[in-house]
Amino acid sequence: MAIVKQLLQAKGHDIWSVDPEDSVYHAIELMADKGVGALVVMEGDSLVGVLSERDYARKVVLQGRSSKGTKIKEIMTSRVIYARPEQTVEECMALMTDKRIRHLPVMDGDELLGVISIGDLVKSIIEEQQHVIEQLEQYISR
Repeated sequence: MAIVKQLLQAKGHDIWSVDPEDSVYHAIELMADKGVGALVVMEGDSLVGVLSERDYARKVVLQGRSSKGTKIKEIMTSRVIYARPEQTVEECMALMTDKRIRHLPVMDGDELLGVISIGDLVKSIIEEQQHVIEQLEQYISR
């Protein structure tokens, strides 16, 4: 059973962040440039929110707001749900499913270690299942 710490070691610890005072337009540009669906919102070294494509669609596009005239702090999700490095992939999958979110910052105390996505979790589960299948096939063919 894989844990988040192992997932981050394999994936990497790249963190794409924005400031709450930045424009939403800047955040969307960064998401497009980095190929990600969410960014962490940092005030100095402190995690203060998450901004996702879903936040943008619901709180800017559908409300007819301007991306360039809206600050991130106005639309970000400030009640941040996060994972800890020792949590299992399965626990994170259950949390994301229950909370209907697609991205989880990984926190060790007050330190942000990285961000995992639902895609990262699915990939990890598939790899683990493939490994089990290969072991079973080898056992059967003996």
